[in-house]
Amino acid sequence: MILGNLFKFIQRNEDMGVEKQRKIEPVREFNIEEFIKKSVEEIKREIGNEKAIAACSGGVDSTVAAMLAKIAIGENLKVVHINDNFRRIGESEKVVEELKKLGFDVILVDAREEFMNALKGVSDAEEKRKIFRKTFYEILARVAKEENAKFLIQGTIAADIIETAGGIKTQHNVLEQIGIQPRELYGFKIVEPLKNLFKPQVREVARYLDLPKDISERMPFPGPGLLVRVVGEVTEEKLEILRKATQIIENEFSSEDIFQGFGVILPGKATGIVNGKREYGYIIAIRVVKSKDAITAEVPEIPFEKLKHIAKKITTQIPKVTRVVFDVTDKPPATIEYE
Repeated sequence: MILGNLFKFIQRNEDMGVEKQRKIEPVREFNIEEFIKKSVEEIKREIGNEKAIAACSGGVDSTVAAMLAKIAIGENLKVVHINDNFRRIGESEKVVEELKKLGFDVILVDAREEFMNALKGVSDAEEKRKIFRKTFYEILARVAKEENAKFLIQGTIAADIIETAGGIKTQHNVLEQIGIQPRELYGFKIVEPLKNLFKPQVREVARYLDLPKDISERMPFPGPGLLVRVVGEVTEEKLEILRKATQIIENEFSSEDIFQGFGVILPGKATGIVNGKREYGYIIAIRVVKSKDAITAEVPEIPFEKLKHIAKKITTQIPKVTRVVFDVTDKPPATIEYE
């Protein structure tokens, strides 16, 4: 199923003249032990006795990549978590705590103001993603220089490369595959041990490495975080609203057999009634999908009463939201994330 969707996607884009996806060589016969052994050996061989940093959001991809590097080079690795202001409620603090429990030497970078300043006044989705990517790597370059690290470990997976190289949308952790040379720009070489795997395979590796379930089974969350779930210009007010809505929606779907369930704050406002008075408030879209590989996705049937229950919770607990809608669009034609 995974490989079938991949090759259909590549064929569609080759018809449009896109050739860069051919650099992807997905793992066909996946043996976890062999993969881990080979990955660790390759990381050791490439990095040697040099120092490295690993960018880690706390998700399964970046954590597995960091763990493989830790096995390979031990104390020569430091993990970097960047609080970019687009995380969920209390997420950065929780991630740092979890990484320390796993034995990582963690560097926390508070870059909230830097990201918000860089994105001020920007509404276009692709421009937002590219600004995020530029700021993200500039911060990592500063940390690498301070730590005298010549390598960056990151959890790029096959789906990230396919969507970026195929022109669907810019993933923040894809550089070399689209012709950007990180060593020339940022002074480090990037190591991507998971670049030929898809999400289900990464989860298998996480389970084999005995990572906590809240990492191995964690619902996918975009690298740029809530930035791509605010349609249009991002502001502190919108982020505050979206964090609360995200918490409500994720809690409601935490036990469901779904790939992702989240909220999006739409552009513009809608008239509503709050405490008997007219209120011009924000609109939240609920997005729920099932998927195996993130290349395609479909919207499952959600009981109407459940949707009404979630909508009531959101509008009651977040008075600045006056309307909640439910997205019923599969991928394709839609992407999973809105931006």
